[in-house]
Amino acid sequence: MNKLFIIKIGGNVLDDAKQLEIFLKDFASIKEPRILIHGGGKIATKIGNQLGIESNYINGRRITDAETLDLVTMVYGGLVNKQLVATLQHLGCNAIGVTGADANLIAATKRPVKDIDYGFVGDIKPSGVNTALLYELLKQNTVPVFAPLTHAEGSMLNTNADTIASVLAVALSKHFDVRLIFCFEKKGVLRDVNDSGSVITHLSRKLYDEYSEQGVFADGILPKLENAYAAIDAGVKEVLIGESTDLIKNTGHETDGTLITK
Repeated sequence: MNKLFIIKIGGNVLDDAKQLEIFLKDFASIKEPRILIHGGGKIATKIGNQLGIESNYINGRRITDAETLDLVTMVYGGLVNKQLVATLQHLGCNAIGVTGADANLIAATKRPVKDIDYGFVGDIKPSGVNTALLYELLKQNTVPVFAPLTHAEGSMLNTNADTIASVLAVALSKHFDVRLIFCFEKKGVLRDVNDSGSVITHLSRKLYDEYSEQGVFADGILPKLENAYAAIDAGVKEVLIGESTDLIKNTGHETDGTLITK
């Protein structure tokens, strides 16, 4: 099978013009098929504050009421997505910016209300990814750039970018040898959040369970780890969590950061 890199960029990298420039140059230089998924929460919060829209979070997840849905659709699907696409085009990478609604690429359901009402938040349907169209786009050397938005019943839905990356990796692993890479501003998963040198270079399921019980992992890394193992459990062979500046190395044979395995 051909190699496919599914790369999620987030954290503080999107807010740092220099780091983002380096990352996008590296991403554009990759020769193999690739897909980019981006976040943009801090940018949405900043613009929301300018518009008088308060951000509310529970367990690190944004509560998305109707007003906030308009905000994130505008920021994620418009401002952030199109700036990334324009830059990639400038770098010679034929990117196309999409949400889950475009060509029904990712269908979802609105998250049901249980203990918490998250509002207009999407949970991706089983078999909700339009793999046939994505496969054709990739065959034509087109690079999809996904905003963290899905759709259901005529409404856009705010959807975690790490989850989108994981689901895409699983869906496309039937056609490609997929490596899923989560890029952010740290070297990898840290044993001690206050020590940047405490990178866990290899994280097995057993070690993950042990560290989870000990409360080792910071809240911000938990969604990445949960989605990494969701992908691994569904058949994706390789998941990496690492620094955005290590992208080229992490698309090769020798890697930095944290390698996630069964």
